[in-house]
Amino acid sequence: MSDHTGSASASGGLAALRARLPDSRGEAERLLDRIVRENRFTIAVLFPLVGAIALVGSAEGWVPEPLAFNPWFVLFGVLVMRSPLVVGVLPAIDRRAVGWIGVLIAYTYAIELLGVATGWPYGSFEYIVSLGPMLGGVPLALPVFFIPLVVNAYLLCLLLLGSRASNGWLRLATVIAAVVAMDVVLDPGAVALGFWSFGGGAFFGVPLSNYAGWVLSATVAVVTLDRAFAIEGLGDRLRDCEFMLDDMVSFVILWGGINLWYGNLLPAAVAVAFGLGLVRADRFDATLFTQWR
Repeated sequence: MSDHTGSASASGGLAALRARLPDSRGEAERLLDRIVRENRFTIAVLFPLVGAIALVGSAEGWVPEPLAFNPWFVLFGVLVMRSPLVVGVLPAIDRRAVGWIGVLIAYTYAIELLGVATGWPYGSFEYIVSLGPMLGGVPLALPVFFIPLVVNAYLLCLLLLGSRASNGWLRLATVIAAVVAMDVVLDPGAVALGFWSFGGGAFFGVPLSNYAGWVLSATVAVVTLDRAFAIEGLGDRLRDCEFMLDDMVSFVILWGGINLWYGNLLPAAVAVAFGLGLVRADRFDATLFTQWR
């Protein structure tokens, strides 16, 4: 009797769980929208603040092993901060987008493997801290780090350009500048932490050739994203989804804070400039910060 009761209870529990799950892609997208929207402060503010403290603490020896630079903690934090971007872009993804994003992922691995092996196009560098499982000296999770960076720059430029974003050459030039500027923030902070090393360089330990390499990668990314998405549809989703660029808010807080800690004032100032760009695009929601009160 008890076994029958237990079985019926388990079946009822599974039925209740299935009833709560979305039945369609549209329902799933609305559920994910709601989850991100209800947790914006935790995702866009708390996670990068904690991440900056943990990374600096790891670099300075304040965080003990095995927590210091723990690759799984790093990857988990990055995935959480990426979630607004992924959820925001999800409704615009179709088969064509999946195919072109696959091309961009393949390029990401190919150019990084080439860079580690030959020093071209970014300059000679090596990973000092493990960012999870590695293949040929390159993190398997590399697309999680690279692709959102260029997509964030692409989306921010669409917002700031407005109707002028329909001009392909202007869009290309603007996104390239934004991607290079993001790396002006990222690489000096990562070098200061000891994530990777170029063996020295003129710009806070980063060689100028690195930025020439990013011009190439940004160009490939823009051409690929232009083919992956319909600009009009992506722009409509971007205007309607207030959290779609929250990952850039996290970027400003995390890497701006790290650069400020290490005295990299120019990269920190560029991070602040991105923050101002988000404000101008009405995507830096000040109400997120009132939750500290």
